[in-house]
Amino acid sequence: MVQIISVEPFAHGWAVRQAAVDNPEIFTSGAKAEDAALRLGARLAQAGGATEIRIYLRDGTLGGRFLCPAVEALEA
Repeated sequence: MVQIISVEPFAHGWAVRQAAVDNPEIFTSGAKAEDAALRLGARLAQAGGATEIRIYLRDGTLGGRFLCPAVEALEA
């Protein structure tokens, strides 16, 4: 199952949200929020979970989408 990570406007900053976590991470800039979302997606992919990162603009439109496919463990 693909986990969705969203970067969206939040009051005077930006929020990184995912369904598995109740509280969003809040950032003062969109660039910092996007970077955090990409790093989180990469970590989840390394742990075997596919993720989709959705970046929303201030007007609510989808500005970008990134996919992080799950990294399968190498067989020894």
